[in-house]
Amino acid sequence: MTDAYQEFEAAQLFCPRCRRAVAVRKKLLLVLPTGVKYDYVCGECGTAVGGKVDHDPTTFRETSRAAAAATPRTPPSGEPFRRPRQRP
Repeated sequence: MTDAYQEFEAAQLFCPRCRRAVAVRKKLLLVLPTGVKYDYVCGECGTAVGGKVDHDPTTFRETSRAAAAATPRTPPSGEPFRRPRQRP
């Protein structure tokens, strides 16, 4: 039998503050080496009502590659780069 349901997305969850099932928003919480962690929050009051972890490490690889490209490099002398002073 094939796995017909690869992944679920919550549309409504019970909110303890609103005391009923409400529409939720998925919010990115963490990008981990093992996957991405999301938090579900109530669409009306903003209370955290659940969570989800996607076990796909490709997002972490993309994020770490972008972070490595954005980090400033030190010159060969070992001193950090200095910005030139701007004159008034």
